[in-house]
Amino acid sequence: MDMHYLTVILLGIVEGLTEFLPVSSTGHLILASELLGYDASTWAMFNVVIQLGAIMAVVVLYWRTFWAVAMGLLRREPVSWRFLRNLLIAFMPSAVIGLALHNYIEVLLGAPQVVAWALIVGGIAILLIERMVKKAEYHGIADIPLLQVAGIGFIQCISMIPGVSRSGATIMGALMLGVERRTAAEFSFFLAIPTMLGASTLELLKKGDQITSASVGWGSIALGFIVSFIVALLVIKWFVGLVSRRGFTPFAWYRIVAGAAALIWLAAR
Repeated sequence: MDMHYLTVILLGIVEGLTEFLPVSSTGHLILASELLGYDASTWAMFNVVIQLGAIMAVVVLYWRTFWAVAMGLLRREPVSWRFLRNLLIAFMPSAVIGLALHNYIEVLLGAPQVVAWALIVGGIAILLIERMVKKAEYHGIADIPLLQVAGIGFIQCISMIPGVSRSGATIMGALMLGVERRTAAEFSFFLAIPTMLGASTLELLKKGDQITSASVGWGSIALGFIVSFIVALLVIKWFVGLVSRRGFTPFAWYRIVAGAAALIWLAAR
């Protein structure tokens, strides 16, 4: 198989595996570009757009939830309106801050050392939070109060630093604010939909012409989308079951080991 398509498939697998795990999909894609030695700037647009494949996996797996909410909105059911309200409020901080700091964030995307350190620090933070969190007060997304929802939204903004992990930040933030584990994970999945749609739309508006370049075209985008979609379908179901039984500690140790290995490798090049 052509090396170009092997790269497309590999990046799709990395995206699907890591988008919803608290290990940073963006960080892994940045480190993959360093490890494989390809031009990261050429694939930057591709990496953003294939995230939509992983997002589609959430829509497919949770279609009953979204259907029930949509029907509830039509019937003016309070629980459905609170569900929608909480997603929108949690999304707003990243929308505003992300738009304001977009150029600064792009600079960080070219810094693999930042990713490695963020992986380590994030892993330590997860270990500490797991020890601190004892009792959950909120067991449904619609039940989370506005103050806690806004807090989760602002905590999500920390993930603009590559390597932090959007899902990791939102899940750990939700746990600290009293949300039950499974609900925290699912809230992170649902919050990814407007967040990643917004990020991808912004990239398309700014750099859409790059898709038609000789290096990365629509065919590659479609293949990467499909691969990330299929892998994310498998990962989400496995992840929810795992965190319900064992928590997030395994991912914390993975982050620390991966970050340390990356630092050693980057220093030895």
